[in-house]
Amino acid sequence: MANRIYKVLGLMSGSSLDGLDIAYCEFSVDKTADNPIDNWKLILSTTVPFTEMWVARLANLPSRTAYDFVKTNTFFSHYCGGMINEFIENNNLDVDFIASHGHTIFHYPDKRLTVQIGDGAALAAVTGLPVINDFRTHDIAINGEGTPIAPIADKLLFHGYDFYLNLGGIANISMPSNKGMIAFDICPANQILNALAKELDLEYDKDGLVARGGVIDNEFFETINEHPYYKKKYPKSLDNNQVYQMFTLAFLEAEGSWQNKLHTATQHIAFQIAKTLLEMSDGSEKTLFVSGGGAFNVFLLESIHNFASNIKIVIPDREIIMFKEAILMGLMGVLRAENIPNCLATVTGADQDTIGGAIYQGTKKML
Repeated sequence: MANRIYKVLGLMSGSSLDGLDIAYCEFSVDKTADNPIDNWKLILSTTVPFTEMWVARLANLPSRTAYDFVKTNTFFSHYCGGMINEFIENNNLDVDFIASHGHTIFHYPDKRLTVQIGDGAALAAVTGLPVINDFRTHDIAINGEGTPIAPIADKLLFHGYDFYLNLGGIANISMPSNKGMIAFDICPANQILNALAKELDLEYDKDGLVARGGVIDNEFFETINEHPYYKKKYPKSLDNNQVYQMFTLAFLEAEGSWQNKLHTATQHIAFQIAKTLLEMSDGSEKTLFVSGGGAFNVFLLESIHNFASNIKIVIPDREIIMFKEAILMGLMGVLRAENIPNCLATVTGADQDTIGGAIYQGTKKML
């Protein structure tokens, strides 16, 4: 029997800048079991779009002054707190606490540096609820990459597959092994595809239809596949700014039509993912659980399968695809509340597993 049931709001703001993902979940915890999450369900979810002002502000923040950073952090936190209050009130929700990832501005693990804006104290002040945030810094402090963090959800919530692929702005993979979960960032994904689609006045390339109609630039394809990042051993991770400087700019400045660039970029992403899958498998049929916005890109998934035909691709329900990262934050918050490790050293390369997350008590309830 579960020791405790939590009703949690998980929050995620990703590199796509489409808005604040909110997942209202229920988790049953049994600390005596091998898997402490006895049961769970996603009850309600939504994405609250950011205004154009906030999209521009967040996109440009890495190059702004320290004062602009602090000011933006404060106002962004109060802005998100208002969204959360509206979501709770409109749906008459009973919430134990909020677990928030925040929005990543800097991530340089080689310098022991990671920063996500979204001040937990401000969120607690605006909502009156306890808030858990700042999940990455402890791992970074003890020599970890601080990412990926999704493997804890793969291990506890979606177990039973050989590989787990998240196709967000960056493609990352996780897999169980006899040493525990292994995970790392493979390559850029939607960040490149969306940047190229915007040159065609598209928010994104729906189903990969534009890319499907293009042709590959073989010379550029071969050159980009030789990037030094792909020769690094895991654990390894990519920062959004690194993606732009090392990959996105190269595609934007390459010769050829935007449609052909989209096709080449899609093939590049699929090739790097398939190469990783083949290196990690023994050639037998394996299952691949795919989530993240890229799971809707039909042409990308077909391309992955073309490069790695032994991989059976499994697509979960639409809500899981769209809100897996927000669900993950709810899970990490529950593990933090129960003092169970939520960042895995086998994934990040840290000196040990960590229980990440700072707790800010609200006025309505206490953890």
